[in-house]
Amino acid sequence: MADAAKRAQVSKRVMELTAQAVRKLKDPRVGMVTITDARITSDLREATVFYTVLGDEDQVKASAAGLERATGHLRTTVGRALGMRHTPSLTFIADTVPDQANRIEELLAKAAAADAEVHKIAENATYAGDANPYIEKDDPEDEASETAER
Repeated sequence: MADAAKRAQVSKRVMELTAQAVRKLKDPRVGMVTITDARITSDLREATVFYTVLGDEDQVKASAAGLERATGHLRTTVGRALGMRHTPSLTFIADTVPDQANRIEELLAKAAAADAEVHKIAENATYAGDANPYIEKDDPEDEASETAER
């Protein structure tokens, strides 16, 4: 088992090497692919490579098929450059973080617009009753009348 520093170093190197190798692929299905992250198991035998594709859903599917087809070639290329005893197997997973980030940004924009609308409505609002509905006992006449009522 490798320590955390070694795993981080190897996963970063796998990410860099995979990105370079993907750029050199001649498969027309692999479009504008960006390698965003790589994670490797503690025994350094399996690497999960995350990627994003610039384009619509069809281009994402085509790029996934192209990467799946080129996995052996990419593993060979990465293994030669790594110089390790065992070359990690590569698994490609489409990264959904950018999509989720866009969705969160849209939700935050909607919330900000709703908040601005509430502030706009409340701008000219007045209290339904007194500004301070609580009885304050600063006036000595009020205290005298309260004790007389008891």
